[in-house]
Amino acid sequence: MYDVHAARSIAARYASLHRQPIPAGDVRTLGMPRVAFLFNAQAHQVLHGATIAEALAERWQAGIDILSPTEVNLDIAYDVIAPHLRQLIAFHLVGSRLARYVAERRGRIIPPKLLTLLAVRRRLNDYDAIALPERTSILLRRLGVNRPRFIHIDHGAGDRAAGFDPRIALFDFALLAGEKQRIRMMAEGLIHPERSAIVGYPKFEAADRLRDRDWTPFADDKPIILYNPHFSKELGSAFRHGTDLVTKIIRTGKYNVIIAPHIRMCANRSGRACAEAIFGHFRIFPNVHLDLGSQRSLDMTYTSLADIYLGDVSSQVYEFLRHPRPCVFVNSHAKPWKYDANYAHWHFGPVIEHPCEIADALLFAIDRQRYYASIQARAFVETFNLDKCEPCSRRAARAIAQFLDLLPAQTAHDGRDDTPAARTVA
Repeated sequence: MYDVHAARSIAARYASLHRQPIPAGDVRTLGMPRVAFLFNAQAHQVLHGATIAEALAERWQAGIDILSPTEVNLDIAYDVIAPHLRQLIAFHLVGSRLARYVAERRGRIIPPKLLTLLAVRRRLNDYDAIALPERTSILLRRLGVNRPRFIHIDHGAGDRAAGFDPRIALFDFALLAGEKQRIRMMAEGLIHPERSAIVGYPKFEAADRLRDRDWTPFADDKPIILYNPHFSKELGSAFRHGTDLVTKIIRTGKYNVIIAPHIRMCANRSGRACAEAIFGHFRIFPNVHLDLGSQRSLDMTYTSLADIYLGDVSSQVYEFLRHPRPCVFVNSHAKPWKYDANYAHWHFGPVIEHPCEIADALLFAIDRQRYYASIQARAFVETFNLDKCEPCSRRAARAIAQFLDLLPAQTAHDGRDDTPAARTVA
């Protein structure tokens, strides 16, 4: 298992074999449309798009490239994609030495987005479509990248206003997790019915492939609390109450605690130093596991393993509710939340405003879970439109293919035959 803060994993050596530029006369000669999946942000976004790229390459006639300015993202994408389908996709490290130098100087995992976009804008203009799990890169349009059609991929399905960014309206097509997003985005004028599709949540499939389901950091069977604070100082609980919350939970002697902040809290040197200052001293406790950015903080290991969710405004609470369980929320900033759609998830359990309330709130959440479970299950269905008969990644690929008028591939790969489906891949 690799850490996202490591410079390079073993998988990078294998992925590098697939990162050569596509030669002239390859997919272009075959007349196939070309689709780029650009991962120009933190590693957690890769799991929202990699399996869509795989399904598109496997089942539709298109040349599929995965591009990122960092080896870490390419490693994760390579690991997520089924081994017998990797040959259908080209993996490219893009950007510039300047961008990577700036990132290194600033202690960042990801080079500055704008510098990367400036470096790759001409190359990206050769594609027929570009799929993005973030909004900043839609700046490509203003940089002269006008040929491709832009496809928006969600990288979470929470309630905060950030998930309903006005820039979504600038995309040509949008993939949605469920009805909740569709209703709100329609109301805010962000999407058009004919240029959007509800496809479920492909991250579930990607995370299920990576996660070690037998792993646990604890030797006993005490209930496990996942404390998952958001990176925002204005909305999150870590900066004001993080230390006291964990201290008071430890003093009860009743629980094991996983501290796994949102990965963006540790995206640069100053953020990691801040997280260490708040939580680092808890490493000495055997019933505390601290993770400031490993693969397990990406692949739903903790949201799957924990018995109780403790958080504030992260959309990961919805991933936790894949199996309804007790939740407690921390309103560190005394927000008037009860009738605010941005805090709809705070109806899934008790809400506290001070660490002194945490012990009682945990007991209350456990005791009242039967009541909260029905609310949680209903919200999960409204958030994620899942289809037992068709994986979300294939639904998303089909939606993109229909939007781009792609032809079905001649052969679908099922793992028994490694022959590419009528295509040549670098």
